[in-house]
Amino acid sequence: MTHSSDDRVLGTLLRSGCTVAVGDGFGTPQVVFEELSEAARAVGGVRLLLGWMPAEPRGLDLTAFADVRTVMPGWGLRKAVAAGLAHFVPIRLSQVPALIHNVIRPDVLVATVVATGGGHTFANEISWQKAAVDAGARVAAITSSAAPMCAAGALLPADQVVIVGSTDQPPGDMPGARTDPITERLAARLLPLIPEGTRLQVGPGSLGSLLLSTLTVPVRIDSGLLPDEVVDLDNRGLLLGEPVTTYLAGGPRLREWAEGRPVLHPVEYTHDVSRLSADPFVAVNTAVEVDVHGQINVEGTATAVFGGIGGHGDYAAAAATTVGGVSIIAVSTTHNGASTLVSSLSRPVSTPAHDVGIVVTERGSVDLRGLDRTERTAALADLWGEAGVRKQAVER
Repeated sequence: MTHSSDDRVLGTLLRSGCTVAVGDGFGTPQVVFEELSEAARAVGGVRLLLGWMPAEPRGLDLTAFADVRTVMPGWGLRKAVAAGLAHFVPIRLSQVPALIHNVIRPDVLVATVVATGGGHTFANEISWQKAAVDAGARVAAITSSAAPMCAAGALLPADQVVIVGSTDQPPGDMPGARTDPITERLAARLLPLIPEGTRLQVGPGSLGSLLLSTLTVPVRIDSGLLPDEVVDLDNRGLLLGEPVTTYLAGGPRLREWAEGRPVLHPVEYTHDVSRLSADPFVAVNTAVEVDVHGQINVEGTATAVFGGIGGHGDYAAAAATTVGGVSIIAVSTTHNGASTLVSSLSRPVSTPAHDVGIVVTERGSVDLRGLDRTERTAALADLWGEAGVRKQAVER
């Protein structure tokens, strides 16, 4: 059951021309979405900033706002972007704090928090929310009794926090990973590339989950999203130290495991390329398309945006820079019968070729490091084999 303030405190924080940011991830404060929409429509001229929404934000009426921007259209905002209700700002996750400080400075941050030690901390994710607070936003806080207390760092500034409601609804659950023979072959190809004791990042989805489930060497986890499989890794004695993450992306057992552990950090820390590249670091990510030069598209196809840049470029760049580490892209050679190796990307480059070290498919792998452009193209064509190169026009 959810309890909202009787005097509609949230509405009193809005004014015409202000910018409201909404905390993202599975802990996004959806219990006040309808109230926020009503208040914004009543005030008029309110701008909205959104982040990663794992599901469509039910109750959030985007037409109630004068302008809606998102730094991550997938997964839940793809329809809104396609319909023109939200503008996708193409930006790496590490750059969002600078955007918030320099260009889109929120006046209000609507966020889910947990009470602890006489104050409040973010719950289930921190992401870029700390940047909004540091930029001066007042926190319209929904206190949760069901979210884990696992944020590292200081409490939120008490003078910036205004309690606008409470909830006992738990954060949303990450859908269970679904595997198939191709994903299993990809994971098997990846296992020999993960050294014992390395720091490891995996992208969201079934491949990253399966890789963590099948690892046989101990690793440190340094990843934007923390999935359920980290709990299994710990139970097998293969988790070294406390994970570093900014989003919990699992279910009840992950949240129970994370309770009391300082695993959540802001993106200024989790996606800091300098920090990530200081020690051996392996990043495992996937792609929608790879072009013949090794450039990566993770945003979508020629007809639809369904992903986003997120931390893909941050982790790839860091892993490509570190001594003893590597940036890996793992992708099946075909999707829906079409080759994923293309002559030209259907959307702008998400991650440049020079931040891609090893490419893995179900057929094998190729190390592109040290190759010239002609050699890289030949190596990728050979890796894709009979799937070939899909030729297409470039959409810009």
